[in-house]
Amino acid sequence: MDKAHFDRHSDTVEEAIGDAETMKLRSTLVRAIERHIRAQGCTQTEAARRLGVTQPRISDLMRGKIHMFTLDSLVKMAVAAGLGVEVHLVVRAA
Repeated sequence: MDKAHFDRHSDTVEEAIGDAETMKLRSTLVRAIERHIRAQGCTQTEAARRLGVTQPRISDLMRGKIHMFTLDSLVKMAVAAGLGVEVHLVVRAA
């Protein structure tokens, strides 16, 4: 992450780390939902109907536009797809 990006989006190192962790979670969810859609062999329109979103949202997801999705929206889509979502927290040394 370049300095300009850091200055615009995060005030502290801790916030930058949190942003990176959030992006990692969003990426994991996007990949899992995308794999599920491909495995089902359905069209983007059908996937959108099943997941309760619009076809353009499915297109964004399939194109990997992670920044366009919140964790909340991705969790809802995963649940609608019938995927289980688990969160594991790891205590890190300070």
